[in-house]
Amino acid sequence: MSGTSLDGLDIAYCCFSFKESWNYKILAFETVSYSNSFKELLRNAPSLDANSISTLSDDFGVFMADNLKGFIADNAIQTIDLIASHGHTVFHQPEKGITLQIGSPKPIFDLLKVPVAYDFRALDVQLGGQGAPLVPFVDHFLFSEYDACLNLGGFSNISFNIEDKRLAFDICPVNIVLNLSANKLGLDFDNKGALAANGQVYIPLLEKLNNLDYYAKSLPKSLGWEWVQETIIPMIEKEDLSELDVLRTYTEHAAMQMVCVFREYDLETIFVSGGGVYNAFLLSRMKALSPDLSLKMDSKLIESKEAMAFAFLGLMKMKNQTNVLSSVTGSVKDHCSGKIFPEEL
Repeated sequence: MSGTSLDGLDIAYCCFSFKESWNYKILAFETVSYSNSFKELLRNAPSLDANSISTLSDDFGVFMADNLKGFIADNAIQTIDLIASHGHTVFHQPEKGITLQIGSPKPIFDLLKVPVAYDFRALDVQLGGQGAPLVPFVDHFLFSEYDACLNLGGFSNISFNIEDKRLAFDICPVNIVLNLSANKLGLDFDNKGALAANGQVYIPLLEKLNNLDYYAKSLPKSLGWEWVQETIIPMIEKEDLSELDVLRTYTEHAAMQMVCVFREYDLETIFVSGGGVYNAFLLSRMKALSPDLSLKMDSKLIESKEAMAFAFLGLMKMKNQTNVLSSVTGSVKDHCSGKIFPEEL
């Protein structure tokens, strides 16, 4: 899969077994970085016309296929039942009935001759859901020992049980905003949050960010890149701050929003994954704002959990079992989302 923070293509080789409950093993994992030109192409994909997006989807399918072939060879993988491909999100506007993940499955199947599960979000949107987040289904079955699971990626999203019902939602943008400021300084990201730590919080911007309408919306809710472009970026650019102060202010904002959610739902023991785990300054701000907070991590899952999760969702699709919870997305019913290529399988 490819996340909104454009870190690269995540590839995980996973094995699942069931004995009273589901268990997993991640046998191999790799992130393939994008070239700067390809990263810009993906970032600007929402502005392309339909034909250009279709071409990019085919090209991205070829890119995935080629890198999967290399990954399989490098890890001497012999047995593959299914390839589950999330692809890369170009549009996500569920309120308009729109979600689009590019990455044609055909090149993958043509090269590797393994069935491909793909297009995991569209059916949920058709059924009135947000099409996101989908990983909470996996959290429910594989990480139920924690109060909540938090993913710190392009966006922060959380999932947890209340009265045996799984709830989940996007909290706020994180890396997708922080990385933009780091990019302006010639860096891919703010390593460990060190730049943010040397900036100053600009209170007027912090207050505007914290007062965004999204945070008061009721569940279910989710965020997309378009909302960041239309709402967050103009708000930041209007202030004409140094990038260090933007990083510091936005880090404080993200920490505050996450801690607000922890307090609202009385969550203390949080399993954290995603690239944002490496942002030591962000985590320190969360702990400073909520001293009783217990953040749990597994070094093997920091970057691979989301790819593993889509492997599990693909497995459920292959078995024609539920893989999306209506309590999470707001769709009219629990359902089995995704498609299998080729269709005759």
